[in-house]
Amino acid sequence: MLNLSSALRLEQGMQTAGTTGGLQNLRKFNNQDFEHLRSLCLSQGLLFEDDTFPADVSSIGPNLLPKDKLQHIVWKRPRELLRNPFLIMDGVSRFDIIQGVIGDCWMLAALGSLTMQKRFLENVLPKDQGFQSDYAGIFHFRFWQFGDWVDVVIDDRLPFLNGNYLSVHPRTSNEFWPSLLEKAYAKLQGSYQNLHGGYISDALVDFTGGVQMQFSLKDPPPDLEDILKAASKSQCLMGCSTSGRMRNTVLRNGIVQGHAYTVTGAVKIQFKNHWEHIIRVWNPWGHGEWEGPWSDGSPEWDYVEPEVKEELYRKKNDGEFWMSCKNFREQFSWLCVCNCTPTFLDFGDQHHTGWSVDRHINLWSPLLTTGRNDWSSAGAVSKNPQYFFKVTNYDPKSYNVVISLIQRNAEGMQDAQKLKIGFFITTENSKVLKQYFSLARDVSSCFNLSPGTYAVIPATTEDREFEFVLRIFVKNQDYNENSNSQLNPVLPMDVPRQKQDGSYKAIFLKYAKQGSAIDALQLQQLLNDVVLQDEMTSLGGEFSFDSCRAILALMDLSSNGQLTLQEFGSLWRSVIKYMDLFKREDRNRSGFLDISELKSAIQTAGLPVSEQILRLMALRYGSVNRRMGFADFVSCMLRLETMTYAFQNLAKGGPQVLMTVMEWLTLVMYI
Repeated sequence: MLNLSSALRLEQGMQTAGTTGGLQNLRKFNNQDFEHLRSLCLSQGLLFEDDTFPADVSSIGPNLLPKDKLQHIVWKRPRELLRNPFLIMDGVSRFDIIQGVIGDCWMLAALGSLTMQKRFLENVLPKDQGFQSDYAGIFHFRFWQFGDWVDVVIDDRLPFLNGNYLSVHPRTSNEFWPSLLEKAYAKLQGSYQNLHGGYISDALVDFTGGVQMQFSLKDPPPDLEDILKAASKSQCLMGCSTSGRMRNTVLRNGIVQGHAYTVTGAVKIQFKNHWEHIIRVWNPWGHGEWEGPWSDGSPEWDYVEPEVKEELYRKKNDGEFWMSCKNFREQFSWLCVCNCTPTFLDFGDQHHTGWSVDRHINLWSPLLTTGRNDWSSAGAVSKNPQYFFKVTNYDPKSYNVVISLIQRNAEGMQDAQKLKIGFFITTENSKVLKQYFSLARDVSSCFNLSPGTYAVIPATTEDREFEFVLRIFVKNQDYNENSNSQLNPVLPMDVPRQKQDGSYKAIFLKYAKQGSAIDALQLQQLLNDVVLQDEMTSLGGEFSFDSCRAILALMDLSSNGQLTLQEFGSLWRSVIKYMDLFKREDRNRSGFLDISELKSAIQTAGLPVSEQILRLMALRYGSVNRRMGFADFVSCMLRLETMTYAFQNLAKGGPQVLMTVMEWLTLVMYI
């Protein structure tokens, strides 16, 4: 039986048992099972060859190199290069990495940060593989993609050009985890070419499943030093980047323009007669360092306490260096910080609060706004999904809400598919309080909101659909160290409050006749099977055939007695929205709404209502004691919302509409 939390997994070809988004329930990329494929190769005495990411130009990409160089690419396995290769030697470190020809400094900078946080690293780099035992030329790595951990299988053939690594190469000649992990990430992105330029923020999220935040260093927040210290203390992953049109241009001071770096530390030390905040940064080239104050060999270190210098100072040409926070702001353009929860915003927290998260996966459609190309607040609020959250913890000096919106990219089409996406934050009376939009895969921002109930409405400025993952992080006042509301780094999405809307396409295809349309009887079976699996929504009774026939009539734009996939998509988004509303208003968890709760739900939805309309609704859709279960609530709200928009469209026609919206609704709700 298909339920809300498993619907998307069905479409993606993944088993639905277990915790959503967790590592014990991995989605197999290209449906390749590592254990099965390795066992098959071992039983047949073969080395694995991956036909979904073959050792040819298609995996490199047609535009990464000139054609004459592409023709000279040679693929070799580590055992063809060395007699005794290893996946890992003496642990995993950022210093194992030396960037190759490909311009994937953004990915390698994120990888450098990942090596410093073992709790995340173990998710990405499984231990059940190597060159010493059960070797069959096959490896696998895990990445977080659009709400799921994905297991990516590869063979170990690596590209070489003129005898040199085309990709990242290890500092130790017989250690191959950097090259193989990079190949797996290239496969996930579609080709090595798709790694040539990118955003460190995307890679940090892909390696952790966490929430990232970017801070402009040209217009830094006043609490930048506090953010850096909190991030370092709470073991966040951090990266930074420089601007510049001339990529990889090395300035006289040693800083590379158009390049990404890893932030590996942030401390405050005593220097002469004051405190100095210094930042440690690593270059994924594996060499090339800052040559200004606090760099290797600079005189500033002579004025630091010997024990502090011994702990912090290393004079090596390994790409890592220290610099002052002032120089850091001057030389770099952006700072990116990432963790399971936004712990980097916990500076000044005296109450040991923590963060909870709600997660939603859904589809935004331009057809559901009030007008074509209407991405304004009024347009976005109309019928597209709204997600409510409550703020109880408030401190005027700290952030208490983080919103993260991620759009799904088509595989192998990273930048070309990006839309300008964002979200509105509204109050209970639908007043737009905040809005934030950006041309990025992941749009995240932090806020300081006073106590109250708010809604988030995802949107895009484009006249196109987009699938999204929305995560709402809220700081909890009554948090304790053992609370389950905190995200576990091993299972980043395993939290009690997480929700997932599911994929309406998967549900539709399960119940539609030959995948084309569904009628009232099929709709009844679908709603009762899928929606009423939730205990709260099932208490008020099932969807009747008559109610499903009425629902179909409201959503059937072609008037043929059936719902198409697109029409069902509109219905499905409304059902999800009404479920959120119903659960929020049913405060005693009875499975029913009384008159006052119904009124509050309608007002929260931004729809007009009068006492007379409320009485009519209770009479028509409620029980004998005027209470309404979820199935009847859906029927009632669909009719009210549809008729409200019908009146608004009629009213656009001019003064010939001689009745008010309340009179109109009273009439149509009575019929």
